Amino acid sequence: MNAIAIPASPFPIETSATDAQVAIRDEFAFFGDWSERYQYLIDLGRKLPDLPAEWKTEEHRLHGCQSMVWIVAEGGRDRLDFHAISDSAIVSGLIYLALRVYSGRSAAEIARTDADYIADIGLARHLSPTRSNGLAALLGFIRDQAQRHL
Repeated sequence: MNAIAIPASPFPIETSATDAQVAIRDEFAFFGDWSERYQYLIDLGRKLPDLPAEWKTEEHRLHGCQSMVWIVAEGGRDRLDFHAISDSAIVSGLIYLALRVYSGRSAAEIARTDADYIADIGLARHLSPTRSNGLAALLGFIRDQAQRHL
């Protein structure tokens, strides 16, 4: 069987999930309106490394999203890394934010960290119901993986 080439992950960027949420809040405060914030989300999504074709399967598809989202978790109790991508530019930006907070952290840190950045930047008020459901599914997957490794 051929080994899958795992894409290099840019995460974690900050030293803790809390620091990542503070940085996200500060970055989004820079923008005056939501059209600029959406463009920033799209730009962030472009920074995600693509997934190997072998991972873009039904097995790795995140259900609950209107867009196609694939996510793979690897690691264990001390460090969980998440690799994910979407066929939607804005959803890829949402994935980037979630991975910035949670990927490369311990299962315990993930489990005790609420996604405060969503409220802090006003994201929940500006997402369609289907994108909100997809974000909830993404965060649920991440938390479930953490719980499995505690």
